[in-house]
Amino acid sequence: MTKNYTQIKICGLRSAEAASVASECGADFLGFVFVDGVRRQLQPDEAAQIINEYRSSTQVSKSTKLVGLFRNQSLDFVNQTAAETDLDFIQLCGEEDPDYVSRLNLPIFRQIRVKDGTKPKDLYKTVESHLNAGHRVILDRFDIDTPGGSGRSFNWSAAEGVAEQSNVLLAGGLKSENVQAAISQLAPWGVDVSSGVETDGIKDPKLIKTFIEAVRAI
Repeated sequence: MTKNYTQIKICGLRSAEAASVASECGADFLGFVFVDGVRRQLQPDEAAQIINEYRSSTQVSKSTKLVGLFRNQSLDFVNQTAAETDLDFIQLCGEEDPDYVSRLNLPIFRQIRVKDGTKPKDLYKTVESHLNAGHRVILDRFDIDTPGGSGRSFNWSAAEGVAEQSNVLLAGGLKSENVQAAISQLAPWGVDVSSGVETDGIKDPKLIKTFIEAVRAI
């Protein structure tokens, strides 16, 4: 892995086919959503079936890690779902406190929602506290109507000097047409995409492949 290697997370997967394509094309992380009431939500039994089918493929990369997204849900539900679906990471998208986090059984991705007008120095302080706790961090746009996956970008200038830190991923409105510009401007450790690889709200294998190729080409 070179110094300039950019981690890629494909999020909001709902089929073994899309997950397999993402892994085969070089994605580092695959995200499965368990957040209540959102369009991409999976029930644990649905996710277990998808993941079992995905893992049975001989073409997928064994190094691709699986991430489950949760938001203000019970500890028992999160830990049990993570075990039943054989996840590698838990992503927190809510207001979970340190005591809650300390009782999770897997390493953490922490979503930080960036509001309009956020200054880089303020975002840096917030991110630093999570990195110091050993978490990976995802920078996404603040949207009052959705906890993530809105397909809308935040002002990238807020993340200058922040996204380049190890274990920080940039999210929010990324797609194959703009991801190279984002990488050129911010040099993030990783990028995270969901809406940007969908057609009519469904993960599109061709768009997944095109997005990953765009990242790897820079």
